[in-house]
Parts: sequence; structure tokens; C-alpha cells
Amino acid sequence: MTTISLLPEVQAFLARQHGHYIDGRVIEGQGSRIAVINPASGQQIASIADATNEDVDAAVASSRAAFRGAWARTTPAERGNILLRLAELFQKHREELAQIETLQSGKTIQLSRGFEVDQAIVFLRFYAGAATRINGETISPSLPSLNGECYSAFTRREPVGVVAGIVPWNFSIVIAVWKFASALVTGCTSIIKPSEFTPLTMLRVAELATEAGAPAGALNVLNGAGSAGRLLIAHPDTSKVSFTGSIPTGLAVAHSAIDSKLTRSTLELGGKNSVGFLKDVSVDKTVSGILEAGFIHQGQICAAGERFFLHRSRIDEVLEKVASALAELKIGDPLDETTQFGPLSNKVHFDKINGFFKQARSEGNAIIYGGEAIDRPGYFVKPTVIRVDTARASLLNEETFGPIGTFLAYDDEEELLNLFNDTPYGLSASLWTNDLGKTLNYVPRIEAGIVWVNMHTFLDPAVPFGGIKSSGIGREFGSAFINDYTELKSIIIRH
Repeated sequence: MTTISLLPEVQAFLARQHGHYIDGRVIEGQGSRIAVINPASGQQIASIADATNEDVDAAVASSRAAFRGAWARTTPAERGNILLRLAELFQKHREELAQIETLQSGKTIQLSRGFEVDQAIVFLRFYAGAATRINGETISPSLPSLNGECYSAFTRREPVGVVAGIVPWNFSIVIAVWKFASALVTGCTSIIKPSEFTPLTMLRVAELATEAGAPAGALNVLNGAGSAGRLLIAHPDTSKVSFTGSIPTGLAVAHSAIDSKLTRSTLELGGKNSVGFLKDVSVDKTVSGILEAGFIHQGQICAAGERFFLHRSRIDEVLEKVASALAELKIGDPLDETTQFGPLSNKVHFDKINGFFKQARSEGNAIIYGGEAIDRPGYFVKPTVIRVDTARASLLNEETFGPIGTFLAYDDEEELLNLFNDTPYGLSASLWTNDLGKTLNYVPRIEAGIVWVNMHTFLDPAVPFGGIKSSGIGREFGSAFINDYTELKSIIIRH
């Protein structure tokens, strides 16, 4: 067996009475308890408190006090140093964080280590480097001089205030890092509200942030169901909301933010992401590209490919080989280091994906492989390949957020480009071809916030990430995030 043993510190952490992390300390919370379930077994591993009005008020008051006090007095360089020290603590506690993440989310241990923790370290270091680059500009006004006076002007980038970060269940560490690191380096303070399905890792991260030197209130964690998030968004002292999740919830977040007091919002919403292969790509490269785009972390990635377009002359051979490759994946315990495909992350999503399987059958789609749950404890389903005959097929247009690849044949490349864009979503897309000329001609015509060529789902902290159309507003990381977490103040001086 290659199943790892849980670290003693992980076992001790799970045994705690979990609540929130407010003002630099653990708060058990007085609200009702929410069970945290291991999706690989269906068994409870811990519970958290559901935030009350009083908990929300306490978290926001703590963050507001830090924003005006200790964090405001922290120099940009020291903010960066705190994130660097936090990155080192992530490295030190890598296995602990990875094990907690796998237990709560069903993510394979290798993915928890290599993406959730290791990539979080990369992003923390990137943000640390941005701390001293929050700059304005000098301007020479053209105001006329009446009595020999002169004018000078400059702009400042100033932090917006308390930022609420609403984090989804699919990547509870690295997406939280995107949100709280963006806030901290720009001088804001952060309250992270994790998903109630995956709340545990952020509680540990907040403790490590305090150990790294973050003053009390700079980073708070508020747990609970959707009501906790709504209270946090609508709070009069919340200055900005950064949300990652579904389009319906994102619209509700935006409305609540606007209705409260024109609160800023950054929304990274869903995607029905297109993946298109030109005829010049070999069958083997096409198959590996499909697996990369659509089936990592059981397809539970907002930017994962779900709409696959193959030339009609290739589709039969490709789908046969994709089915064979999926049949060889090792499905099992995510704590087993050899497991390649784990469970879905929660029962709600498990039921949703099984509903899509029923929908495919009821609509007469061809299920080439999978399309069913696996008879074992936990929330396991088979990776699934579905072929449809029309661009209007439901599963080619509805976001599944799971291991369901829906395939459609195309006949010419102009048709392919139209298929890419025939969706209200616009988060990501990938184009696969060996033809540089076609790449340069086609990429500008693809309507998506990020377009990969001969790759899919890889993110770099220096490259902004976010969607267009119904897939969101604003950008994560890169240099673009600075605009979303700061206000621009203009100063004109007469002298």
C-alpha cells in the first residue's frame, strides 16, 4: 500500500473545536455546528461554527481597526517580508497543510502538495515582490498661470479598506492566497470566508500568518454557510468583495455589494471553457491534451475544459483512445500517492453530477465512457466522455464543473471559431495547433479572458487571470490586481 499515514499534528488539528480566527486568535463561535465531511469516505472529520451576526461584526471591527492602526503603520517592505515568512512557513508545514486539504476536499495528496501548497508558495513570493511597487505617477498640469504661480500634480494608490474574500471549495488554499495576499500587499486588511465544505486549511493558514508577523486583524477567517457571506458582504464597513464561484451566486454577490453602499467587487465566475484541436495535431497529443484540460482534480477547476471540438475526420479515433486512457486511471483513496482520480468534493456536487448523467441519457447523447457513480463509500464517479451531435445540446452549454467532457465534431476552422464563442461564458479557452500563423490569427478572435495554446489550466502569478462576458469582472494577480484593491487619489498643488 502507498496510502500515507496522517501526521500527529494533523490528527490533533482535526480534534479541535473549530470556529473562526479573529483578531489573531481562535474563536470557537457560538453559532450552530456544520459538519466537515471527508468526500473519500462520506464520514465526518470535524465541524465548524456557523458565523452569527456578532461574529461578523467582530471580524469586521478587528479588520477595520488593523486597517487604520497596526497594518497602516506597517511599511510596504515589511508587508512583503511577512508574506515571504509565510511562504517559508508553508514550506515547513507543507505536508500538514496538504493532508488537511486532501481530507476535506478529496484532492489527491500529490495535487494538494504540488498545487495547493507549492503554488501557494510561488504566489506568496510573487505578491511579496509587489508590495513595494504600489505606485502613482507625476503629472504636469496645463493650468494657465495668472500671477506667475506654477502647478504640480501627482497621484497616489491608496488601499480601499477591509476586503472580504469569498473562497470556493475546489482550491481552498491557493485561491485564498490570491485574495488575502492581494489585499495585504496593497495595504488593505482581509477577511476570508471559506466554503463550508472546505473550511479547515484557512484556519491553519491564519495561525501561520500570525506566526509570520501579521498583526491581529490583518487576516481574519470567518466560517459558515452562505448566510455568513451575505452578512459580510452587506456589512457597512466592508469596502470590497472578491468572490470566486458560480455565476448565479456571483450575481447575488454583486447586487448585494452594490445595494449596500456601492461596495467594490471582483468576480471570478464560472466557465464553460472551449478546447479546440486543429487537424495538424497528432492523435496522441490530442488525447493527452484532453486529459490535461478536462480531468485534473476530477474536472473541478473553474478554467477546466468542458466543450471539446474535434475535426470530424479525427473524432472517432480520438474518443476511442480517450476512453481507453480514462479506463486506465487509478481511481481511489486520495491519500494513496498512486491515486490519479479521486472523489468529487462534496455530496451536493456528487448529486449534481449524477443529475447530468441522467440528463445526458434522457436527451439521447452518446456516452462513450463513464456516466455513472462508482459503488463504494464516498463521492466517486467515473470520468465521463459524452458525444453530442448539435451545438445546442444541453451538456455542451451548461457548466458541469466536473469530470464530464462533452465532444462535438466540426468540419472547418471558421465553424470551429464560431463554436468557441457560441457561449455566454468567457473565462478560458485553449487552441491546439502546430501552425503559428493560424495561432496568431485565431487567438484574437477567441472570446475568453485567458487563451492557452497547446496547453490548458496552467497559471502563472505574473499573468493576469479572469473572465469576460458572464465569467466575471476584474483580474486576479499579474499587475492588474493593484487597480482592484486600491483607490486612485489625485493631488494638485499650486506653488
